Amino acid sequence: MTAPSSNHGLPVSVRGLRKAFDGRVVLHPLDLDIEAGEIFVIMGPSGSGKSVFLRHLIGLEEPDAGEIRVAGEKLVPDAADPRHRLAMVFQSGGLLNSLTVEENVGLYLTEHRLKPPAEIAAIVSKTLGLVQLGPADAAKYPDELSGGMRKRAAIARALVVEPELVLFDEPTSELDPLVALTIGREIVNLNRRTGATVVVVTHDRDLAFGIADRLAFLAEGKILALGTAAELRASPVPLLQQFLAAEFK
Repeated sequence: MTAPSSNHGLPVSVRGLRKAFDGRVVLHPLDLDIEAGEIFVIMGPSGSGKSVFLRHLIGLEEPDAGEIRVAGEKLVPDAADPRHRLAMVFQSGGLLNSLTVEENVGLYLTEHRLKPPAEIAAIVSKTLGLVQLGPADAAKYPDELSGGMRKRAAIARALVVEPELVLFDEPTSELDPLVALTIGREIVNLNRRTGATVVVVTHDRDLAFGIADRLAFLAEGKILALGTAAELRASPVPLLQQFLAAEFK
């Protein structure tokens, strides 16, 4: 898969990242480089440390050791850090049930008063159309949507902030294969449309190999394999081959 020719995505550098909880090491010292504008997938079995690693990438966790740099600047655990436009699409979608889909998608623009209301409404309508959600869907509340529609609404919410880095946590969890395929296409479309760097954490092998420019296999808190889909399929790492074999069943 070829990275977009023109992008404003951000490179990410991870050096010596380590994290433990109650004396149990969850992430052993990790070193990783994610290129600007690529779709980078971190895959591995449940409990491998994927979600903990993802929370570090967006600054929701502070490492015990090591550092993360985004576009050369050290990432500071501060959700209000304004230096870069980062967006997170949570496993559940992360939509607020008290707001309509339209209000959820436009929330960032509204809360920060970045545009007048009429312009926000137009931006939200256009963005929802990009993920195949129409006016009737915009008026609904999240609990009225299917799982796949909630994920698409969450992607739309990420799009309106014109992100430079987007992180996805298990975007196809609890979805049937056809809906999961649609979500995979939407992730690729987001990357191609915006040029944003996209990082996806998943245990879904079909999604991982279907969308990634490069992949890392994370198991037992360590990156055991790194490369393209073809390189990982050919990897001799036993835990990786066991993981792939299990996914094929």
